[in-house]
Amino acid sequence: MSRPLISFLAAGVTGMVVALTGAPWWLAATAFGCLALGLGVVALQSVFPQESAHRLAWWRDRRRHR
Repeated sequence: MSRPLISFLAAGVTGMVVALTGAPWWLAATAFGCLALGLGVVALQSVFPQESAHRLAWWRDRRRHR
């Protein structure tokens, strides 16, 4: 992950914790679930290439190793 993304996430989590103080448990669980889903998407996009030429090369290389 890039450094700006990490600092943005830290600020976002801090703000979310402050905003959800005293909120019902289901609202806090939903908010943190959405955050976890977003982090999962970012992690997947950083692992798998998104540019079409790079993606094609990645899949070809993967098929060769199978």
